[in-house]
Amino acid sequence: MEILALIPARGGSKGVPRKNILVVAGKPLIAYSIEQALASKYITRTLVSTDDAEIAGIARQCGAEAPFLRPAEFAQDLSPDIDAFRHALTWLQEEENYTCELVVQLRPTGPVRRVELIDAAIELMLAHPEADSLRAVSLADQTPYKMWRLEGEFIMPLLSLPGVPEPHSLPRQLLPKVYWQNGYVDVVRSRTVLELGSMAGQKVLPFVIHDPIVDLDYPETIPRLEEALRLLARGEWGGSGPDTERYPV
Repeated sequence: MEILALIPARGGSKGVPRKNILVVAGKPLIAYSIEQALASKYITRTLVSTDDAEIAGIARQCGAEAPFLRPAEFAQDLSPDIDAFRHALTWLQEEENYTCELVVQLRPTGPVRRVELIDAAIELMLAHPEADSLRAVSLADQTPYKMWRLEGEFIMPLLSLPGVPEPHSLPRQLLPKVYWQNGYVDVVRSRTVLELGSMAGQKVLPFVIHDPIVDLDYPETIPRLEEALRLLARGEWGGSGPDTERYPV
């Protein structure tokens, strides 16, 4: 079975310029995601989708493929993931007659991840052929049932709960557990992208991550990211396995 790791890495970045190839803890940031994909026991091909020739060159030096440059219209600040994924899968199909069953998304800006969890996510998808995709999620620190939105001069509850008049006034422990997608690893079937035109589809498996999530979004997060990567390299990061109980997402 062909399982493609697709690492999206456009050249533009406002918060941290050129962050995908910024040297962090001794390596270009993108190198960590490439190495993790290559170390997976299930991933059969590792590809970087970028609009930037320098990033493509560094990706190749790190062991990934970069057979094309992503068109600029699919690499804007507000471009959705589906643009890059549809372009890559269509290009591979048309230019190489290549198809795959699963696509594993590894975002280079969140490199603190364990290979065994990448493989566990793939295993979960393989065990559920009815699923369109899988999203890594973490238990949310704040519940949206206590959040409000502005409506004119007043505020209205963001969410309602059937049978409960005022969920925002209940203790947090009595409200449903809520999870946020953390970008640790996502897995999608190629047919979900190409046939449904979606990165999620209708049936989304949860993959609950207990490890801390460390992303490079701002310059001030670089020291924490470097320390996390050093701990990861020593095998001292995380440690608890994934919780694959099928919580509703």
